[in-house]
Amino acid sequence: MSDISSAVPPPGVHERDSAAASAIELSVVVPVKNEADNILPLIEEIDRALTPTGVAYEIVYIDDGSNDATPARLAEAAKIFPRLRRLRHARSCGQSAAIRSGVFAARGYAIATLDGDGQNDPADLPRLWTALTAAGADLAMVAGQRVKRRDTLVRRWSSRIANGVRAGLLGDDTPDTGCGLKLFRRDAFLRLPYFDHMHRFLPALMKREGLKVGQEAVNHRPRERGTSKYGINNRLWVSLVDLVGVIWLQSRARHPASRAVELRD
Repeated sequence: MSDISSAVPPPGVHERDSAAASAIELSVVVPVKNEADNILPLIEEIDRALTPTGVAYEIVYIDDGSNDATPARLAEAAKIFPRLRRLRHARSCGQSAAIRSGVFAARGYAIATLDGDGQNDPADLPRLWTALTAAGADLAMVAGQRVKRRDTLVRRWSSRIANGVRAGLLGDDTPDTGCGLKLFRRDAFLRLPYFDHMHRFLPALMKREGLKVGQEAVNHRPRERGTSKYGINNRLWVSLVDLVGVIWLQSRARHPASRAVELRD
């Protein structure tokens, strides 16, 4: 835990920085590990997609223990893009831990996540933002659904099998939970139980809390730079183990009606 402490704000940081936090509506959280060549192109795309919308946003990158030029590229980007904030894990802690650190540090009431490899399209962010905010408090998350995958045949088929098994056992009504492009309320995420690889089960965990999840079709692009960090051994088989744990969490959930509400005279 000490390795990620530098990426997690101390208690009260949001209270002390309340003026700055209140000015931010959306925090775009991007976990990366050894993605040096993708840093500047992706930040430029995020900025180009969100600036015309008028949404007050920040970009929060979490460097998950990179040992390439990623830290240097982020430092260069920070000089160009004042909305960029940089966090770093001293060693690699995994994508879920990186997302969690980013959400803890985020100042927006809504969080957008996307993968740092450039395969998610930032141009979809305004549409997801509109879908979430137009629904008001009734919607906690909008999950992206990649309608046309730009991956290898092995990755497409393994993902299809995993999604089918997961949806059948969890009943989360989410056809593509593995899509990194999601937009959700920060307060909703902070209600979820944390465990390694939890980012693969966010829709099911939201629904476990009695929260509503929507889907939006999003673009998916081939990887142009860098190499993938995932394969069959560290994705499919690990997910099967995690699936058993999420099924157990669902079985132990309490009905949302059991939560207390404040009474006023």
